[in-house]
Amino acid sequence: MLLKLYDKNNNPQDLQQVVDILNDGGLIIYPTDTMYAIGCHGLKERAIERICRIKEIDPRKNNLSIICYDLSSVSEYAKVDNNVFKLMKRNLPGPFTFILNGTNRLPKIFRNRKEVGIRMPDNNIIREIARVLDAPIMTTTLPLEKHEDIEYMTDPELIEEKFGDIVDLIIDGGIGGIEASTIVNCTNQEIEIVRQGKGWLEES
Repeated sequence: MLLKLYDKNNNPQDLQQVVDILNDGGLIIYPTDTMYAIGCHGLKERAIERICRIKEIDPRKNNLSIICYDLSSVSEYAKVDNNVFKLMKRNLPGPFTFILNGTNRLPKIFRNRKEVGIRMPDNNIIREIARVLDAPIMTTTLPLEKHEDIEYMTDPELIEEKFGDIVDLIIDGGIGGIEASTIVNCTNQEIEIVRQGKGWLEES
């Protein structure tokens, strides 16, 4: 099912429909400030396991990421010291994934790695959904096979054609991007850029 949403002035019933699907353990595909992504309620382990199977991710070996609505909700799920808080405040919302040590409020599936990726995309659609949900959204990029056309990742109608059978809802937020987020590891003393993507980190 394809649902058209906009940067602002969305019908509250449409947002509630998305939130109901997430609360029921459903999977959705949605726009971010980088690429379209697939996600679920970040505290529902079974839904997270479904996404791991679709992406062929082993949560014991790969970090999982969540989208938070704002910085105060980040501190519920990740350990944030003053310096990291200032860094995130300077750069978020934006196209970054900050790797932090997770807290025990996250489901067990996150605790295999003890770390969590934090996203706060500069995209009003998915942030508004996170706000109404009042919980984090587990998030990962869409699975793309090597020979596939990148357009399958950017056009909501093509995304529906390919993934419509394996998710509960696809949000049409317009044509998406093709660049990944910049990954910033904040788990050690030194801040380390693990992958340079769309975002350029402003450190001071």
